This record gives sequence, C-alpha cells and structure tokens, in this order.
Amino acid sequence: MTTEAKPSPRERLLNAAATLTYRDGVGIGVEALCKAAGVSKRSMYQLFESKDELLAASLEQRTADFVAALLPAADDGRSPRERILHVFGQVESQAGAPEFRGCPYLAAQIELKDENHPASRVAHRVKENLTAFFRAEAEQGGASRPDLLARQLSLVFDGASARAGIGADKLTGLVAPTVTTLLDAAGMR
Repeated sequence: MTTEAKPSPRERLLNAAATLTYRDGVGIGVEALCKAAGVSKRSMYQLFESKDELLAASLEQRTADFVAALLPAADDGRSPRERILHVFGQVESQAGAPEFRGCPYLAAQIELKDENHPASRVAHRVKENLTAFFRAEAEQGGASRPDLLARQLSLVFDGASARAGIGADKLTGLVAPTVTTLLDAAGMR
C-alpha cells in the first residue's frame, strides 16, 4: 500500500492561488489564500516575498499544463492549418466546462493592469509564446502575412476565451468558421 505524501506548504499555496484566482480573480486576499492552503500568513511570507510573487509563481507553475492542453505535439504530422485549428478546437472544448472562466493569463493581465507586475510579466510571456506558435505555423503554412495572421489569431483566441469565460457567448460553431476565414484569407495550407 502506497501512501501519498501531503503536498508541501509551497505546493498548497500555489494550488490555492491557482484555484482561487481563476475562480474569484487576483484580488483574492492573503487570508483567503492561506486559509485555503492550510498555511499561516507567516509561512506564506517565508516562502514568497509577497502575494504578487505567489501569483506569478502560480501562473508560472500552470504554464506547462496550459500549453499541453492547447497546443498539438510538435511532431504530430498535421498540417500547419490543422495545428492552428486544433488550438481553437481545444478552446471550444474547454469553454464547454461549467468552471471555465477564460484564459487565466489574459484574466491576470486584465485584472492587474500593471504590465510590470510579476504575474503580468509571466502572463505576457505565455501569451507572446502562443502568438509565436501561431506565427511559426503561419510561416510553415505559407500565409501571405504570417505576423498579421498570428496577431489576428491571438485576437480571436483572447476574444473567444473572454466571451466564453464571462458566459456572453458559446463558442460551438463560431470559432472554427472564424479562424477558417482568417486562414483562407491568408492563403494557409
């Protein structure tokens, strides 16, 4: 019989920050974070310089899972067009879940407003990497203006994610045709 080790206070704080900030926003208080993690404020401040650093570390920790849930494997054999459509299929699928609140990185940037906030810097890098993925696929697929297409796809991604996250729209039947129109206009294969 195996016994699972209890997560460390650091892991519990990171998980609590991920859960609570996604559900309730980055304005969540230190008391609530510590209570959810079962960690004292003193311990939190021993582990993290500030709540801002905890938020940044929490976003950083989730990056690999976020990317794995969205992007296709590098060597999956699909065309660049299919690889881009895969990302939007993933967003559409995720948006159908009742707990979906949109892209956590976009939400952090919008809520924080300060581009120099540690969590904003993490979020900005993750969003830049998604745009870079779109740009690389657009170049591979022969898009006429890969930089423009990448920015347009990021705009659609963020808009779709935000609208679904606030319950303003359902993405089914909306995102794929929109992206397909952009891909066709750019001459993507």
